[in-house]
Amino acid sequence: MPAVTADTLTLTRVSAPAPSDTERPVRSITTGPRGYEGEGFPVVRAFAGVSAAALDPFIHMDQMGEIEYQPGEPRGTDWHPHRGFETVTYMIDGCFAHQDSHGGGGLITDGATQWMTAGSGILHIETPPAELVESGGTFHGVQLWVNLPKKDKFAAPKYQAIEGGEVKLLASEDGGALIRIIAGGLDGQEGPGATHTPITLAHATIEPGARLNLPWNRDFNALVYVLSGQGSVGPLKRSIQQGQLAVFGPGDRISVDAAGSQDSNRPALEVLILGGQPIREPVVQYGPFVMNSKSEIIEAMDDFNAGRFGSIPPGALRPHTSS
Repeated sequence: MPAVTADTLTLTRVSAPAPSDTERPVRSITTGPRGYEGEGFPVVRAFAGVSAAALDPFIHMDQMGEIEYQPGEPRGTDWHPHRGFETVTYMIDGCFAHQDSHGGGGLITDGATQWMTAGSGILHIETPPAELVESGGTFHGVQLWVNLPKKDKFAAPKYQAIEGGEVKLLASEDGGALIRIIAGGLDGQEGPGATHTPITLAHATIEPGARLNLPWNRDFNALVYVLSGQGSVGPLKRSIQQGQLAVFGPGDRISVDAAGSQDSNRPALEVLILGGQPIREPVVQYGPFVMNSKSEIIEAMDDFNAGRFGSIPPGALRPHTSS
């Protein structure tokens, strides 16, 4: 179950639609293929098959897990570079340890989010702590890549640790959904995450049979990804389930309905809701580098190979293996 919960009856409710508000239509629903990342942990490639224009300003998103690891099974990534964008790691269940070459780091757990601005260049590692490798346990999270505009591609690297208790909590109009705002604004409320690119990122738990209808910035694109459960999206109530992404068209509000019955293992519909101001600049990606031109990719590779992204600190984290 998500680490951050609350009694929705005590929370501020999302405002009801105004007579002039329009519902955003659903343009597409895609199913993310399953794969493996880093040292071999399972992921769903949430954005696979969706055009870059529809995703802008987002680049990539993986759902990590949900999985129940046996002792010795948890895996993460080794040290690797990034430049030109921000990585957002949100841990719904379980924990990840993070460290980077610019002094950022800590344990990401209990609904916490690590927001790392790679900017001009950084090295980092994300790996399960040794105790989780030894004991096993639940692992479920999301990693999102947020593009940076050209003017911020070489911004100084930065690390934000957003604890689960710091997110802004709202309830749906009917009280049947809990909304956790991680970054950006939603219905006049602000999440704690500070971003270079204007975006909104939220996680909602929608009880069986309940409806979530959210006001959404008209200048932002709008995406809903199903972490678990099943339901429907948009004014035509198109069916959607775990591992699927809905891309919405223009309008004032997003609607998501939870089916009346859900999986007994995860009794509610869990969705990630995100959108942002499109950057509308050229995007050239090569692995962990996201720039505006091929020449900038070559420069990034040269700078990385020359050690200009910083160095791995003495006594740094390393991927753990079971003893």
